[in-house]
Amino acid sequence: MITHHRRRILVFAAISIILLTASCREPGQDDQMRLFDLLNRQSIADAAAVKALRSARIVLVGEHHTDPAHHAAQLKVIQMLSTQSRPLSIGLEMFPKDSQAALDQWVAGEMEEAAFEKIYLANWNFPWSLYREIFIYARDRQIPMVGLNVSRGITRQVAERGFASLSDQQRGDLAGVTCDVTREYRDFIRSAFGAHGHGNMDFNRFCEAQLVWDTAMAINSLNHLERHPDRTMVLLAGSGHARKMGIPYQIKSRTTMPVSVLLPYTPGIFEPGTLTGDDADFIIMP
Repeated sequence: MITHHRRRILVFAAISIILLTASCREPGQDDQMRLFDLLNRQSIADAAAVKALRSARIVLVGEHHTDPAHHAAQLKVIQMLSTQSRPLSIGLEMFPKDSQAALDQWVAGEMEEAAFEKIYLANWNFPWSLYREIFIYARDRQIPMVGLNVSRGITRQVAERGFASLSDQQRGDLAGVTCDVTREYRDFIRSAFGAHGHGNMDFNRFCEAQLVWDTAMAINSLNHLERHPDRTMVLLAGSGHARKMGIPYQIKSRTTMPVSVLLPYTPGIFEPGTLTGDDADFIIMP
């Protein structure tokens, strides 16, 4: 028979184990990562979800830039893969390649948050608070963060004067960017063009600017992974770029490296009934 005193000891020990386990758990790891597999039309979670992503060298995770839930979903993917897969790098739409030194300083813990936030805001128009937890997680765990984009000046010049107006130095690794895309992607770009109300701007030049971003992010991702063959990259980008017709199309035209595309659940837009395997591989479910 267990005495009252012994029962109190056992209960105290059990509570201590629970508290110790909770304190050792990665932030957010108590929640499941639930994916909807668009190819097999079924839901998967936790270990099965990680297993489904483990073979990919590039995992694109889309976002609507202003939606906190999408950034929480991105962090969840990073957390799950960083603890159960090969070493990670995080690729960023919101930083150009020429800001890499600042990203390296941030990850190394050599820059205060206030100073880094100023650099972030000089590159991206959306509040730091939306992305902060992702950047903190990467810094605390020394996960490399990689600037993938071109400068705003190049994007603006292409949108106004076309890709042909760029100098050889401005083009860098980019070559022959044109609005030669699938009909579906061209329609998508045209809808974005109309939604942004670009007035007298030429659509083909606007389309070339979109393709410059897609192409640059694809090339810079591949260059990084060629230098770091042991790593997987989680690439964070707007869902328009992350969809298979965007960055993944540019990646697959250059390599056979396996890619997975995840889009965050968005009512009426990204749902199991509105997407197919032509759009993405998985939906991150709430």
